[in-house]
Amino acid sequence: MLTLITGGASSGKSDFAERLVCRLPGERIYLATMEPFGKENLSRIARHREKRKNKGFITVECSTNIGSLVLPEGANVLLEDLPNLLANEMFSASGGGGENLTEELLTLSARCASLTVVTGDLFSGGNHYEGDMLLYLQRLAQCGNALAQKAALAVEVVCSVPNILKGRIP
Repeated sequence: MLTLITGGASSGKSDFAERLVCRLPGERIYLATMEPFGKENLSRIARHREKRKNKGFITVECSTNIGSLVLPEGANVLLEDLPNLLANEMFSASGGGGENLTEELLTLSARCASLTVVTGDLFSGGNHYEGDMLLYLQRLAQCGNALAQKAALAVEVVCSVPNILKGRIP
């Protein structure tokens, strides 16, 4: 089952996604996409690890090349998060550009019992973007839209309140 969770910054979407995946039977994989560099990123990674410490997740760090990742079949995978992963694909030396990210995620989803993808609302800034930033936002929107179309469940989290856009919570 493919699930897409979206929301603004600090909306509670990650907490909701973790609770959702914790309800599922079987092995839980937390697919962490943030590149571990810089004091702020390292602090954020530490906070996320502490929050999920006793929730039964196996953490797998994968900031690029998600299509080549081998995970146990039948696992429940929580990907945190799509905007980081796409940025890494587009702007990191180890990234592949991000053109095939949607297909890679759909392939990963087919190999899992469930794939829950956390994404973010980066489109309401009201600014006019150009160049690489515009391309990044366009690719993020295309990927999110495609995942939402294929997802059995799509949820927007606002102020820690989940609003079901598609499907039913299992």
